[in-house]
Amino acid sequence: MSSNLKELPSSIGQLNALQKLNLWGCSNLKELPSSIGQFNALQELHLSCCYKLKQLPSSIGQLNALQKFDLYWCSNLKELPSSIGQLNALQKLHLNGCSNLEKLPSSIGQLNALQELHLSWCSKLEQLPSSIGQLNALQKLDLNDSSNLKELPSSIGQLNALQELHLSQCSKLE
Repeated sequence: MSSNLKELPSSIGQLNALQKLNLWGCSNLKELPSSIGQFNALQELHLSCCYKLKQLPSSIGQLNALQKFDLYWCSNLKELPSSIGQLNALQKLHLNGCSNLEKLPSSIGQLNALQELHLSWCSKLEQLPSSIGQLNALQKLDLNDSSNLKELPSSIGQLNALQELHLSQCSKLE
């Protein structure tokens, strides 16, 4: 575990052949350089347990090959940049334990390849954007223990590919 790593050099964006970047457990990492958007071949980005990470650079939307994005337990992350909707190849988005995540950008509905969206333990998330109904490939939506989620948007009925919907412990859901 590289828990003492506090920052990445901007030159990291020059790693053109990089397909997988795993920063799991880099608990002192506060930010990502904007050069991260230069990873043309990146398919997996793992930022789980990067507790001090508060925001993502908007250049994250330039990761055209990204298929899996893990942000488990990034508990200081408050929002996602709207550029996340540009991740056309994204299949799995894991935001479990992002306890300060207050909302999702409406651009999330543009993720046409998204098959799994995990939002368990996102305790400050009160609503989902109505654009979530545009996620035609979504097969799994995990909202377990999202204790402040008050309602599901009516557009959820448009998720024709949805096979799993997890709503355990959503105590405020009406």
